[in-house]
Formats: sequence, C-alpha cells, structure tokens
Amino acid sequence: TAHRGVTSIAPENTIPAYEESVKLGYYSAECDIQRTKDGVWVLLHNHTVDKRFCEYGPIKDVTFEEARKYSYKEGSNFWAYDDLKIPTLDEFLDVFVGTNTRPQIEIKAETYDTLHEVVEAVEKKGLVESSIVISFDLEQLRVIHELNSNIELWYLIDEITPENIAAAKAVGDNVWLSPNFDRNDQASIKLAIDANIGVSFWTVNTIEDAKMLYDMGVRYIETDAVCN
Repeated sequence: TAHRGVTSIAPENTIPAYEESVKLGYYSAECDIQRTKDGVWVLLHNHTVDKRFCEYGPIKDVTFEEARKYSYKEGSNFWAYDDLKIPTLDEFLDVFVGTNTRPQIEIKAETYDTLHEVVEAVEKKGLVESSIVISFDLEQLRVIHELNSNIELWYLIDEITPENIAAAKAVGDNVWLSPNFDRNDQASIKLAIDANIGVSFWTVNTIEDAKMLYDMGVRYIETDAVCN
C-alpha cells in the first residue's frame, strides 16, 4: 500500500500522488478523509490545515469552497503541479476506476451517522469489491459493515493482542488487522498468523523489515518508500 499515495513524488493525499501509485502498480493506495463544515468529504490527514496549507484551523470549521482555495506549502514537488487543490473523496475514487490498484480509505472524522456517505460514494463508483475502509475506531467499521458487508475493512491498531484479534473477527469475515509495525515483535506477529486473520503492517520503510515480515508469512505492508 502506498501510504497517503506516492509521497516521494507528489504531496500526500493529492491526486498526483495517487495517479503515481497506479502507474507504479501498487496493490493499494491509502488516503485520509475528513468532512468540511458543509459536509464534503475531503482528503487530509491532520484535523487542522496548517501543516499542508498556508492557512490555519480545523478543516471541519471551513466550507469546501473555502478549502478548495487553499494553496499547498509543503510536500514533494508541490510547486511542480498546476492547480493543486485539496481533493474530494469522489475525485480520489475516480483515480482507481478501471485500474488494478485498490483505493484504501482511512476515516479520520469522528462520526458514525454520516458514514453512509462513504459507502454510497464507493457504491456509486462501482468500487465495492476493490475498496478497503480502515479506521482506529472499531465501531466505525461495524457501521460500515452493516451498511455494506462486501466492503473489506481493516482495523488499525498498535499492538496485536488476542483481544484485538477477537474484536476484529467479531465484526465480520472480511475484517483484517492493520498493526503498527514498530509496536510488534515476532511473537505478536505470530499471533495474527496463527489466528488466520488478514494482516497488513504500517509503516514499513526498509527492505530488511519487509523481508523479515515476508519470511514470517506476511504479504501486505504499507510504505512511504517507492516500490516498483
């Protein structure tokens, strides 16, 4: 998985970063989504806009029209892209229609009653079978599963424990674990493998770490490094 897109080539959570992930043949590409004041799902990791843009404040306090005018001040080669704007969820999904790269959507907004909008966006684009929705909030994944049980879900966690494995499995058959690589050792990794649950580690940025996981039987990682 390309973590926030191919961020070594283009700024994170931008359309060029995801277009690069398709060109390079990534298995999937991850984005972060939040809602603006007027209810538009946009791509942004932090709850405030000041890290990426020349403005300040929470994204939830500005309208989409206002956010769309924001100028990037940071990110790989941000100056090289004409008319670089904060993308919507729909624009993100459009990148993957008709491709072999899977869109991966991390829900950053603290919401439950608006998650149907995410499901509807995926359904509208015909991407139910290829999309992956991820969250640290297991209740959000339960809501998504109830809305459409065919969408694959990944439960973001720090350490793999028997309790986390059981909680993920209780949601449904298509729920994976997505653990923090730095917070796990070979013993905890083996717990997931022995439990026969899908697992994808974040964020793995060296060949040595990727090889260690591969040798243990892990086949999915999230990375900031360019993989081709």
